Amino acid sequence: MAKEIKLLGTWASPFSHRIELALKLKGLQFQYLEEDLSNKSQLLLQSNPVHKKIPVLIHNGNPISESLLIMEYIDETWQHQNPLLPKDPYGRAAARFWAKFIDEKVLWTAFKAYNDKGKEQEDAIEEFSQQLKFLEEELKGKEYFGGERFGFVDIASFFILQFLRVLQEVKEAELMTEEKYPVLFEWMEKLQGNEVVAGCLPPREKHVAYVRARRAAAEEAASKTKAA
Repeated sequence: MAKEIKLLGTWASPFSHRIELALKLKGLQFQYLEEDLSNKSQLLLQSNPVHKKIPVLIHNGNPISESLLIMEYIDETWQHQNPLLPKDPYGRAAARFWAKFIDEKVLWTAFKAYNDKGKEQEDAIEEFSQQLKFLEEELKGKEYFGGERFGFVDIASFFILQFLRVLQEVKEAELMTEEKYPVLFEWMEKLQGNEVVAGCLPPREKHVAYVRARRAAAEEAASKTKAA
């Protein structure tokens, strides 16, 4: 099975972590291949020639890219092993909606909230707060986003929110706190206590140092561009 399933990813990517966890929850053996994004492998470039990004899942020689699509592929291919998506059409549609909301709204609004300046940053912080409140309300009264079963939306959102907590520490900004979002924080703490989930998280200190170095490099590059 390890020869049939390969995962191209990076140790710090929340999108890679999604796929790693989905595969482990299905009980699948796979070969993980760490990518150097500053020197991308030919396998990655050949497997995802359009975006040239990780993660990429290769199953029996067929590459699939984009983390949410990969998760759906995994669930459909091994549908009888710990299903990630609900069985009913409405539940599946709702799960896809919230996963897309995380990627297309929450993540990018958070970047603006942490990085913009002035009025744009104020507006982004307000929007980010509202988006987290939506997630808080969706989760309230439930064990997981899908109800009693850990599933698709939990995987999609957990690693993104964990990454944003690391970014928050680096930026020294308290936009996402337990006091403001107790339901989300209780849910995150519960998942961190899960051995399989925790095994897919990068070492905290190493992750913080990595994000801090990336931010410093980006700021230095931006400063040089302005000076030029």
